Amino acid sequence: MKRILIVKVTSLGDIVETLPVVADLRRAFPSAQVDWAADAAFADIIRWNPGVSRVLSAPLRKFKKARNSNDLKEIAGSIGELRAEKYDAIIDIHGVYKSAIIAFIARGKRRFGYLNKDLGERGAAFAYNRRFGPRPETDAWRGMRVSVADALGYQFDETPDYNLRLLPIGRNLGIPNEKPIAMLFHATSADEKKWPKEHWAEVGRWLEARGYLVALPWGSDRERGEAQAIAALVPNALVLPKLTVEEIAHWIQHSALVVGTDTGLVHLAHALQRRTVMLFTATSREHFGIGAPGRSVSVGDHGAAPDVAQVLAAVQSVMGTRRLSRSRPSLKMASTCAEVIFAVCRHRRFNVYAHKFISRTCPTKAK
Repeated sequence: MKRILIVKVTSLGDIVETLPVVADLRRAFPSAQVDWAADAAFADIIRWNPGVSRVLSAPLRKFKKARNSNDLKEIAGSIGELRAEKYDAIIDIHGVYKSAIIAFIARGKRRFGYLNKDLGERGAAFAYNRRFGPRPETDAWRGMRVSVADALGYQFDETPDYNLRLLPIGRNLGIPNEKPIAMLFHATSADEKKWPKEHWAEVGRWLEARGYLVALPWGSDRERGEAQAIAALVPNALVLPKLTVEEIAHWIQHSALVVGTDTGLVHLAHALQRRTVMLFTATSREHFGIGAPGRSVSVGDHGAAPDVAQVLAAVQSVMGTRRLSRSRPSLKMASTCAEVIFAVCRHRRFNVYAHKFISRTCPTKAK
């Protein structure tokens, strides 16, 4: 196997969760070139994965929204690039018309796609001369990996490897480093996925009380208004400026915690190995959720939004033993034996009495 083409066109979360397929293929076929065809809106994210040799992109989504002649020319030009290589396997793990057309245009003898009953759009079946097996009884993300592995005849490591490496951004984003950052991704494209602003505010205040700087990103003017409404209820919350996906990715990478709804950027946080809590209100947690022991967890479910207590419990589960206040301990704050010792040592004018103090409070430490 020398050349393999992955076809997964949109959207952000799906693109992110497909990335482990690249690592699976590279492990199974170490010398193979793995290319990826996607919408131009998500091409940069794929380029952050060094396992992808070429990213073939066209502004399909942009052209659909606004029929621009320049975008049409770019789409036409991308066809030549798509056909520049002949592939040993073309793998459409999207299963809709647009992905099927890409798979059909690409040069290759074996074009894999889902069974008709598993396709997102049944008409996409025209493009394939090979089929994946029936969808396995597992979540959507692992299911993609199983389908490709079974079709090409290899075993994969159960732990997904996203292999994301952000490129230097070349400008100062002004990301503060005085406190650990907690990003609250409250915004979502679907109203039924939203979580009440009062709930976000309660989580934000809880995090602030534990030393976090709460950061609120947004994408549209409406979302900015929602971020400002939450910030009004969280005394020191920071409403971020308008950011690109690349800039948000760098904010995520510098964050200690990400809490958000079932959206692509929260999937990105999980892929970047941040401590992540994903909230479900209108989609299936079992099918689309994230999970990594001690690091990422999903709460809520379709038609069963989590309450604040459930979300805070999830936050604590990914925080582990870390306590997030970075302020220097003082004698007033010290409550445990270790904190007392540290506080005494920090205050020079008490050094004369340190041994005596420790002997009284922590006899075992004074020996």
